[in-house]
Amino acid sequence: MNPIEPPVTLSPAARQRAASLKERVYIIFTSLAVVLALRSHADETSPAAAAATLSIVVIGSLLGIFVADLLSHLTVHSKLPTGEELHHMMAVSAGGLGVLVTPLLLLAAAGLGLWSTAVALGWAVVVLVASLMVVGYLAIRRLDIPLHHKAAIMFAEVVLSLLVIGLELIAHNL
Repeated sequence: MNPIEPPVTLSPAARQRAASLKERVYIIFTSLAVVLALRSHADETSPAAAAATLSIVVIGSLLGIFVADLLSHLTVHSKLPTGEELHHMMAVSAGGLGVLVTPLLLLAAAGLGLWSTAVALGWAVVVLVASLMVVGYLAIRRLDIPLHHKAAIMFAEVVLSLLVIGLELIAHNL
C-alpha cells in the first residue's frame, strides 16, 4: 500500500505566479483566435479596426476572467475578498494586458504604412505563438525533473498549441 502524500500548500507568491501564467495562456489563445480571424479578412480591415477589435476582445476577456475569479472566491470562501485578495485578482487580470503590446505595435506600424495589415497580423501570430512558448518555459523552468522531461513538456505544449490554432482556423473557415 502506498502512503498518500498530503496536498502541497503553495505560497501566495506561487499561487499568484500560477494564476498569472494560466491567465496569460487564456489571453494568448484568445488573441490568437482574434488575430487569425482578422488575418483572414486583412484586405477588408484597417490597422485601426484590427487594433480596436483585438483590444476590445482582450479587455472583455480579462474582465470576464476577473468576474470569474471574484465569483469563485465568493463560492469558496462565502465572503467578499479582502483588499489584498482583490488587489491580487486585479493585478493578475491587468497583467494579461501585456499580451496586447506587440500586436498593437505591429498594427500601429501598419497604420503608418510600414507594411500591410496582413503582414502585421501575420507577425502578430508569430509573436503570440512565441509568447506561448515563453509562458510554457516559465511554467517548467523551476521543475525538479530531468531536462528530457522538460523538453517533452515543451514539445507537447507546442503540438497542443498548433492543434488549437488548427481548430481555430477550421472553425473560422466553416
